[in-house]
Amino acid sequence: MGSACIKVTKYFLFLFNLLFFILGAVILGFGVWILADRSSFISVLQTSSNSLKVGACVFIGVGAVTMFMGFLGCIGAIKEVRCLLGLYFAFLLLMLIVQVAAGVLFYFSTGKLKQEMGSIVMKLIQDYKDGQEDRLQEAWDYVQAQVRCCGWASFYNWTDNAELMNRTNVTYPCSCEDKREADDSFLVRKGFCEAFNSTRTESGNNPEYWPVYREGCMKKVQAWLQENVGIILGVCVGVAVIELLGMLLSICLCRHIHSEDYSKVPKY
Repeated sequence: MGSACIKVTKYFLFLFNLLFFILGAVILGFGVWILADRSSFISVLQTSSNSLKVGACVFIGVGAVTMFMGFLGCIGAIKEVRCLLGLYFAFLLLMLIVQVAAGVLFYFSTGKLKQEMGSIVMKLIQDYKDGQEDRLQEAWDYVQAQVRCCGWASFYNWTDNAELMNRTNVTYPCSCEDKREADDSFLVRKGFCEAFNSTRTESGNNPEYWPVYREGCMKKVQAWLQENVGIILGVCVGVAVIELLGMLLSICLCRHIHSEDYSKVPKY
């Protein structure tokens, strides 16, 4: 009966660590995605915000160590190597403490991140240059076109751009153009566009005549961020639960190996 229980414990520990390895890869993937993304507002944030860069590096580090620990736990469980199981338990405990601390810090810093994001976008809009090849400008153009919004709080934010407002004809950000019909094209228009039917030159570049989306991007972008933060924290909670179960199973298996004949442990 005892031998059967140990076998069940051993293979359950193996399965938990296999899942642990996969979840570690998911966490690592989140970090790589934040650093590698070049087609959304994440590109704007990760270039201008140190906190997001640090967070991405933390996710990559935690994910890599989690994958290594999952692999170590699998080997220790199958081969019943007590030193590996002890090392596995110690690392799991350390990782759990780090993840809880990082999760709490990340959760309470989301408000600061939203505020920082608004400042970054507003500065980007003010400094936007027509015809300039800039990765940040292209990323924000992509956001406005795909999310179907304009500016940050509203399209009036673009009135802070001196180059745009100095135009004598009705000119607007191309990526903000209000397309009534569904457009499946992946081509995003960049720079400033002049209204084709513009005859109101006497009033200058009046934003009231811009054929753009009226709604700002703030609410949609923040909702997207909140949703993805929830997913990331959900994955971290799942990993923490698996870590606790792994710690419990590793202790049980470690105690069994300690009480058994050491000749059963593989020699290397």
